[in-house]
Amino acid sequence: MIVEIKVPSPGESITEVEIESWLVESGAYVEMDDELAEINSDKATLTVNAEQGGTIEILAAEGDTVEVGQVIAKIDTEGAAAAKTAAPAKEETSEKKEAPVAPPVADSSAKGHPSVSAAKLMKEKGIDPASVQGNGRGGRITKTDVIQHKEAPAKEAPAPEKKEKKEERPLPGLPVLNVGSERSERREKMSSLRRKIAERLVSVKNETAMLTTFNEVDLQAVMDIRKKYKEKFKETHGVGLGYMSFFTKAVTMALKEFPGINAQIDGQEIIYYDYADISIAVSSPKGLVVPVIRDAHLMSLAELEQSVLHYALKARAGKLTIDEMTGGTFSITNGGIFGSMLSTPIINPPQSAILGMHNIVQRPVAINGEVKIRPIMYVALSYDHRIVDGKGAVSFLYRIKERLEDPSRLLLEV
Repeated sequence: MIVEIKVPSPGESITEVEIESWLVESGAYVEMDDELAEINSDKATLTVNAEQGGTIEILAAEGDTVEVGQVIAKIDTEGAAAAKTAAPAKEETSEKKEAPVAPPVADSSAKGHPSVSAAKLMKEKGIDPASVQGNGRGGRITKTDVIQHKEAPAKEAPAPEKKEKKEERPLPGLPVLNVGSERSERREKMSSLRRKIAERLVSVKNETAMLTTFNEVDLQAVMDIRKKYKEKFKETHGVGLGYMSFFTKAVTMALKEFPGINAQIDGQEIIYYDYADISIAVSSPKGLVVPVIRDAHLMSLAELEQSVLHYALKARAGKLTIDEMTGGTFSITNGGIFGSMLSTPIINPPQSAILGMHNIVQRPVAINGEVKIRPIMYVALSYDHRIVDGKGAVSFLYRIKERLEDPSRLLLEV
């Protein structure tokens, strides 16, 4: 029986995707639910899985743009029966059990030739295909072979014959410049995800009246609470007490006071939300993704920390779904984990504002007429001036500052 593998729908309004890489080779035997390929939509990278076990025939190449529902591979389920029939029976003796020896693979036209993904990886790493042992079907070099390959020390090439060059005397008083170093460049096709991100960023700059306001937050009180209750918090709730829960809680409380920041423009209308679905920017192997914490305004600090950890782990494993990244009424991004001191975050459309967190630095500040060293974070709020006025934006950011500098207000919700 032939089973067709079609491109799944990543979500509403998405009609086409790009095949980023095949995780198997044409002619290989696959089991049910094996991951076959990675596809890029304009929002995320997803995997395509085998619906049945059998021998796969690949019909679309890496880098191809294909439509949702298009057949990109076929699986011959008869290949599963053939593989089982051809499996040699294990021989056992009463004296000694010997491990079966795999028969030598016959040479074929595929021997020594890399797959598309393997060739790409070897080119990036500068690996000579002749130095890689192919263990794929018919001796083909697979991506796994390249990853596991340890490059042998390169033999020194014979020095080229030096041509006699007329000695140049430097001008008096000028230093001798050391020029002629090796320089290289390479080109890579942008993935559909990266192209879509680029388009969205440009559209935000062109279609919104984006402004940014800044403030600074003294996080000494938050740090004292974390230090005092960190171990007990983890023991009770099974998750560490970080900074994101404090910031998210402060944001959801401030959004109640300034509904325009928790709104979006839809044509000639403004949509106001009486709930707070907070989008949290998380770093993943494929880039920055933004999962949404639903009903964050109803959560405790512990529930917020558990949600952040849940989505961070899924993002790093590449398992976030489109639904988990869709929606959101306000965004928070933390550039501080990368060492950023100050930046102007870009609004996540169609939202009207985003809060940027940065690194915490010990800085001298004036407190009650005395100079003291305190842990200070600069925060930034980028907002769409079409829907949020300057007074509201500045006041919103100041409310966040007030609650973070006096965390008891977060617990009392005042």
